Amino acid sequence: MDLLTLNNLTKIYENEGVETRALVGATFRVKQGEFVAIMGPSGSGKSTLMQILGLLDRSTGGTYELSGINVEKLPDDELAILRNERIGFVFQAFNLLPRTTVAENVELPLLYSDKSTGNDKEKVDRALLSVSMEHRRDYLSNQLSGGEKQRVAIARALVNDPDIIFADEPTGNLDSKSGLQVMKILQQLNQQGKTIILVTHETATAEHAQRILRMHDGEIVADEQVLQRRNALDATDLIK
Repeated sequence: MDLLTLNNLTKIYENEGVETRALVGATFRVKQGEFVAIMGPSGSGKSTLMQILGLLDRSTGGTYELSGINVEKLPDDELAILRNERIGFVFQAFNLLPRTTVAENVELPLLYSDKSTGNDKEKVDRALLSVSMEHRRDYLSNQLSGGEKQRVAIARALVNDPDIIFADEPTGNLDSKSGLQVMKILQQLNQQGKTIILVTHETATAEHAQRILRMHDGEIVADEQVLQRRNALDATDLIK
């Protein structure tokens, strides 16, 4: 089943009459349950593509369907609802509130969602357990290491049980050991059925995915299957 369907998607920025083509004719599909990495150098268009896929920006032309819904035709308020309930985000900079507890950071998406119920505490605890951070639930986020912050950010992305998780350079601010732990968590979530789309410029990080889209100058120049996943998941490697 196709979760994302793009056809000739284009993004053009205009500044004082000068056009910059950030995205040129992107056409591809992502099936439910896939783990896809988007790779490319700085300025290749990968972040622009991620923002459009994550409903944070709109394309200039072409079509983009999420679960068969043409998102180009939706008003901003409906896009916001769709984004909060169907999509989870993990960013390079973590984007946690610094003087707020781990549990409160994870709960934040529920406060803006129709999915918020009397079971919010259970949802938060379940999300923290999935990334082995339940023992830090009452810590302030500024008391955590970088790797721990990113695991909390993943829990926050999971708390609404989204269809898809977008991870934008999730290992960019981490040492190699913490980065590997984060990628193993994303692999584990994918094995549990979550669709993952990862943006990275690092080959070793991209090769944890099943498929790599390579970008250059706004175009997708290659769509490759990863023959063998690197670092096969071993849950015992995750720090408890």
